[in-house]
Amino acid sequence: MRKVLFILLLFLFSVNSSFAQYTPFYQWTLLPPAVMDEIIGESSGETAINHVIEMVGYQRNRPASEYGTAAFREGKYVLNKLNEYGIAGATIERFEGGETWDGIKGELWEIEPGRKKLADYKDIALSLASGSQPTDVTAELIWVEDGEEEDFEGLDVAGKIVVTSGTVGRAHRTAVEKGAVGVVAFGSSREFTAPLAIPASGIRGDNATFGFYLTPREGYKLRDRLIHGEKIKVHAVVESQILPYELQVPTCVIPGSDPDAGEVILSAHIFEGYTKQGANDNVSGSAAILEVARIINQLVADGRVEQPKRSIRFIWVPEFSGTIPWVSAHKDIMDQTLCNINLDMVGLHLKSNNSFFSMMRTTFGNPHYVNDVMENYFVYMGEVTREILANRSNKKIANQIVAPSGTDDPFYYQVEQHYGSSDHEVFNNWTVHVPGVMLITWPDMYYHTSEDTPDKLDATQMKRAAVIAAAGAYNIASADEEMAGSIAETSFTYGSKRMGIELGRALDELKYANAESLESTCKKVKAYLETTYKNELATLQSVAELAPDGKVLGNQLETLSASTKQLFDANSVVLDNQIKLTAEKLGTRVPSYKLSELEKQASEFIPVPSEKLATGTFRIERAVYGLPKDVLEKYPFKNIANSTELCALINGKNSALDIKKMLDTQHKKESDLQSVLNYCELLRQAELIN
Repeated sequence: MRKVLFILLLFLFSVNSSFAQYTPFYQWTLLPPAVMDEIIGESSGETAINHVIEMVGYQRNRPASEYGTAAFREGKYVLNKLNEYGIAGATIERFEGGETWDGIKGELWEIEPGRKKLADYKDIALSLASGSQPTDVTAELIWVEDGEEEDFEGLDVAGKIVVTSGTVGRAHRTAVEKGAVGVVAFGSSREFTAPLAIPASGIRGDNATFGFYLTPREGYKLRDRLIHGEKIKVHAVVESQILPYELQVPTCVIPGSDPDAGEVILSAHIFEGYTKQGANDNVSGSAAILEVARIINQLVADGRVEQPKRSIRFIWVPEFSGTIPWVSAHKDIMDQTLCNINLDMVGLHLKSNNSFFSMMRTTFGNPHYVNDVMENYFVYMGEVTREILANRSNKKIANQIVAPSGTDDPFYYQVEQHYGSSDHEVFNNWTVHVPGVMLITWPDMYYHTSEDTPDKLDATQMKRAAVIAAAGAYNIASADEEMAGSIAETSFTYGSKRMGIELGRALDELKYANAESLESTCKKVKAYLETTYKNELATLQSVAELAPDGKVLGNQLETLSASTKQLFDANSVVLDNQIKLTAEKLGTRVPSYKLSELEKQASEFIPVPSEKLATGTFRIERAVYGLPKDVLEKYPFKNIANSTELCALINGKNSALDIKKMLDTQHKKESDLQSVLNYCELLRQAELIN
């Protein structure tokens, strides 16, 4: 009993220690204060904002000349700045691209009963839907509600231009199939918060004609006129073409003192298709890592900080389409890369958007200390830049990190569960296994709209994003054995909190079990503790790469791993006691946890990645869906929460049952064990696992 009490006390102490950074009179960073002062002082939110303005001051028609062998405007700007800053290895790498739609002209004029311009590509580039084909047509407008199939019933749209409150893509195909010559849309998911925003949109298909987009404000005016029976005739003119393009990746590196020590890669997508250009999404991220490159390079050149041991590499990519070929072309770099820090939409003024600056962690498939290093700087920024009530009689704000022309708002932040949909996913991919985190401002009411312009950004937020990214990258790149020990201790304290949170979640879910569901619920909630514990152990062990031969670090990691096991045991005591109380309350026995036949089979099957993965097969789904139809029908897998994470968990150590448990801990949707086994069988038949 004394041993159990000791473990519980250790657990409580460790969980509380993970909150020590929230002590109002004591905030700290992994890097020494002197180094942080240099990074904070050197960083410039104004410089970062100016980069955004220079690259995408407004959304424009991209000149056809940029699609040739010349550099795209944004990439050329980045390269020029890197050369100006004297950063080594600055270049634009080029990869095979394809063909893309390019708008030249797009005008929509009302000619009856009056004459008025309704939309012009030169005014707002997104007012012409990408994919619109050349046309010169005069036609009557017709109102078709949301543009759904049923909205066309009883209407003769042949030879007319459909007006819809839906999206242009949704209405276009049905409209042209019924004889319409084009579509005018004004559907927006943000019409109440951003009534002048036009969403980025497109039309496609062999029968594509043209589409124009109006702001919701102007669209409703047009709708009301049509609803009241007004006959409106318009003249639409579109000029467009299809152009070949290359994938261009500006890149540079700040070299480390030890070429064999590895690299840290910062990434941001500078292009998301070539017709959509967004200030926050994602020229802000591109500008921020450009500022990070300048900060670290300048500090090292001046001797204000030491040259990092490891190299810090920067890449500005076309989202996914450029990241995948770049990673595939640099397997040697990937083998040396410790982690990726991806900045996607980082400059938004947080308060006016009800937004947070969020860090999306890696999954259990990529456990790594980068999560805790970055969280350290998020927490620091949040605590030192706000007025804390407990400090009101002493020092109101510990360290007001603001840009001269930016806001002095508090730093609204969150450290959240993993979310993909950006370039860190290429690094996290099963075929690469470089742990990657994402930094992002969310929500963003101007996301993917014509209103994503530099005026929505905040120089203070850009400065803070640059400080956090620079500090995190330099911290890892410069870490010696002593710093590695500090990182491991930070991972332990933050991990203690995460383990405590999973215990709380398990206890809460247990409250809703009944006699029939008690055993399955108990299996599930015990897995929360088990899988989180395994993830925290793996996170601690990842620190070893910073000092692989370090005996002191090795001893630290052994101690921290043993203490993590004690926390897990303490959590298990608490949960098992509550399970016993719950069983008594329900008048049933404590579950035996005996494995079913299927669970036993899954526990004995440990999938091992095959050598075929070394080829960089990013599109695992293609390999699976490319199998014969009868094979796919034999092994259905509809009930898997996330097949990408399932693959990442295949490491030659986790059983299929382990994988199911880890998926269930991380996702709201519970994965079906048979589906997990079936998917593994399909991976085997695709020769991706042994």
